[in-house]
Amino acid sequence: MPISGRLALVTVALLVLATHPAFSTVPVGDGGPISRGGTYAGGRYVIEVPAGWNGGLVIYAHGFEGSEHSPLASHLAANGYAWAASSFRSGGYRPDWFLVDTLQVRDLFIREVGRPRWTIIHGQSMGGHVAIASLELHPGVYQGALLECGVIDGVGLGDLYLAYKAAAEYFAGVPLLDAMDRPELPAQISALWLPALGEPGSYTARGRRFDSVVKHRFGGDLPLRLHGLRQRYVPNMLVPMPGPLGRAGSTLHVRYRIDPGLGVDEAELNRKIRRFAPAAGARSRELDPVFAELTGRITVPVLAIHETGDARVPFSLQQAYRRRTLAAGTSNLLVQRAIRWGGHCAFDGEAREQAFDDLVAWIERGVKPDGDDVLAADVSKLGCDGHLSSIPTIRLNGGEAMNITWLRGTAT
Repeated sequence: MPISGRLALVTVALLVLATHPAFSTVPVGDGGPISRGGTYAGGRYVIEVPAGWNGGLVIYAHGFEGSEHSPLASHLAANGYAWAASSFRSGGYRPDWFLVDTLQVRDLFIREVGRPRWTIIHGQSMGGHVAIASLELHPGVYQGALLECGVIDGVGLGDLYLAYKAAAEYFAGVPLLDAMDRPELPAQISALWLPALGEPGSYTARGRRFDSVVKHRFGGDLPLRLHGLRQRYVPNMLVPMPGPLGRAGSTLHVRYRIDPGLGVDEAELNRKIRRFAPAAGARSRELDPVFAELTGRITVPVLAIHETGDARVPFSLQQAYRRRTLAAGTSNLLVQRAIRWGGHCAFDGEAREQAFDDLVAWIERGVKPDGDDVLAADVSKLGCDGHLSSIPTIRLNGGEAMNITWLRGTAT
């Protein structure tokens, strides 16, 4: 469907929402606090407005299988900002649907509370895909974006997972990808793949080759990259690829790199490794724009914070989107900060809250914040520029601390 047709459908959906009796406008009254929730076409919603609201609104777009509760909620309330969020209409990886859900919850806020003086979209993990696609496809709706461990390069995440699996298969010499969607895959990984490659910290010779390729695909010799890879080493092999992300994933454009001295000819590697092509139309800007390659054409300030050792949403997505903005001439609107940690979405409040405050200062007063050069020749020094008044205490998200021993029958 052409973009114009998709926009028409969104417009119709918003009009239907506006006329639904459950969402009739409620007067704000004496300006006291508002705490409201319920259900709408986009699932559950929440609206929080503090007493003495300063007119700023944050729309929160949560991560994969997350919830609508904003991790900035306390900070926003304490500083006079309102926020709203959607649970999204379903689970799964559907930023194309969830983009519409966030537009609808913003429209609901305007009718229930009032029009904000500016709106920031805060996207976490998968919500980063929602946020960046919103900026590119709906310019003018949001006046800024905070991306936290976000899928800032959109469909590039699917490409990375496929490239990871293809390299794992190639170096192990085991046809794992023939069973990629079958129940026997975990057993094959345990019996065939792990003995062939070993694990981070105890690689075989073939495992060191695989690790070199992964290092380059995930962004280079980044701080704490092995710490993060240990958590995702096997889970990345088991990531299901159904739906639009799987259909759009491609490795046709991937040029695999490997360090010299490992006994592998890079040209031969690129000739022989298994390749994946997207389904017909799956990356089409006309047919499915949220899963098309992004353009880098942003029109408002974007501040992105990302862990250097994130192996679930790798740091290389930040590098890829920086290149897109350079090509589009919009790199002045993108500030990126590297947080030295080996996990995914494990920020403490200080890192997140300071990033938000810096973004607001950029929007309101034109004070552009500091960031990191994510394309630096030596990425091992990223995150040492002191954006914070003190180094944050970053805790590891317990849900991410997965150990591969479960595949061998030992739960963790």
